[in-house]
Amino acid sequence: MGRFEEKVVVVTGASRGIGREIAQAFAAEGARVACVATTEAAAQATADTIGDTAKAYACDVSDTASVEALFAKVISELGTPTVLVNNAGITRDGLILRMKDDDWDRVIAVNLKGAFLCTRTVAKSMMKARYGRIINVSSIVGQTGQAGQANYAASKAGLFGLTMSVAKEFGSRGITCNAIAPGFIETDMTHDLPAEFKESVAKTAPAGRLGRPTDIAPAILFLASEDAGYITGQTLTIDGGLTL
Repeated sequence: MGRFEEKVVVVTGASRGIGREIAQAFAAEGARVACVATTEAAAQATADTIGDTAKAYACDVSDTASVEALFAKVISELGTPTVLVNNAGITRDGLILRMKDDDWDRVIAVNLKGAFLCTRTVAKSMMKARYGRIINVSSIVGQTGQAGQANYAASKAGLFGLTMSVAKEFGSRGITCNAIAPGFIETDMTHDLPAEFKESVAKTAPAGRLGRPTDIAPAILFLASEDAGYITGQTLTIDGGLTL
C-alpha cells in the first residue's frame, strides 16, 4: 500500500518536466492522478507513462469556466481531489523597458491567477471532506528576482502570499497549503539557458550541480502526506544551497 492509495491527486502543468515527475511519483504511491495540461494530447502523453490510474485533462488554468469544468469532470470521473499541485507555469522573458503588456498579463494569469482559480475551486470539495493538501510550485526567482524576468518573478513571489493566505483561511478545515521554491532545474524551461550560465549556477550552488525533477517530487509528496499534517503556510526551498 502506497501513501496515497486510492486518493485523487490533481497536477497542473503535468505534460513535462517537474509536473510529469510529480504525477508519476504520486501514481507510484497508489494515487489516482488527474494529469492537467493546456491540451489533452499533452496531458495524455504523461498519463500514458502511468497507466490506468491516470487520466488526461485539458484546461486553461487562467480561465474560470475552464477550471470549474476541469474539477467537475475530475470529481465525476476520479472522485473528490485530496491533493492539488499548482505547477502550471510559463515564461515570457524580457527586460522591463521592452516587456509588452501581454507578456506581463499572460505570465501573471497562468502562474498566479491559475493557482488562485484552481485553489478556489478545489477548496469547496476539500472543505466538505474536511481534508486537503495544496502545494504551490513557486521558484527561487520569486525570492531573489531576476533581470529579464520581472513578470515571472512577480508571479512566483505572489504564490508565497497566496500560500500563507490559503493556509490561514482553510487550516481549521483540515486543509494545509504549502509552497516549494525550486532552484534551477534541468527541464525544457531551462534547456535554452546559456551554457555559461548553467555552469555558473553549478559552480555557485554548494550541491555542485543543477537540480533535477527527481529532486523536487519527493518533497511535494512529503508535503501532501500525513507526515506533514502540522506543516502549513510554509515555503521549502530546493535549490542545492544556491540562495545561501
